[in-house]
Amino acid sequence: MENSRIEQIKLFLKESPDDPFLNYALAIEYVAKKNQAEAKDIFQKLITKNPEYSATYYHYGKLLLSENKKNEAIEIFEKGIKVAKQNNEQHAASELLSALNEILYDED
Repeated sequence: MENSRIEQIKLFLKESPDDPFLNYALAIEYVAKKNQAEAKDIFQKLITKNPEYSATYYHYGKLLLSENKKNEAIEIFEKGIKVAKQNNEQHAASELLSALNEILYDED
């Protein structure tokens, strides 16, 4: 029962393998299950195949931060801000900018 959401999403993906929302949802499920490698692979594929899907950038950047990959996270957040602005998604752009500023102005 624990992996039922993952299995259900995978079933939907058989019918629509390139659906950005389904792939994003699967990556988020993997993050929740602490399966960073699977999530990371999906986020990378999403950015390649669906670079306009702005939700990817926030969660992928946070995953990179959890792996102490600060410079990669900064790059992802910056790309995401550009995408969100191009899509006229002000809320997404604002969240990405906040995440970026947290890194840039965090005084360790």
